[in-house]
Amino acid sequence: MATLKYSRQRESIKEFLMTRKDHPTADVVYENMKKIYPNISLGTVYRNLSLLSEIGEIQKLSNFGSADHFDGCVEPHCHFMCTTCGDVLDLETEGMDDLIEKAGRNFSGKITACDIRFFGTCPKCMNK
Repeated sequence: MATLKYSRQRESIKEFLMTRKDHPTADVVYENMKKIYPNISLGTVYRNLSLLSEIGEIQKLSNFGSADHFDGCVEPHCHFMCTTCGDVLDLETEGMDDLIEKAGRNFSGKITACDIRFFGTCPKCMNK
């Protein structure tokens, strides 16, 4: 694979995601990048999010019932989606490797990863 040319905008998008725990959509990333790069286009943000996801620098979270969300943490962890407000949050979990091992006991293939999603009401909505 060819070496990827450095991009300040792409690096800024990655850094922005690394500071977040709320898994923003591309539109939220775009609105925040416009503050730094007033001339950045939504297409540039989408292309960079797609590229960062493809090369494993960020996670793209799809199928949460709405727009894709993006996560700067690529370490194995679970996610929670609030069915009231739609926020997607990290769940700090232990034992992901144990879960993969247990799931593989009755499976003749090889499990290399898992993606666990929980749904319910977040603390913010519970306190309303």
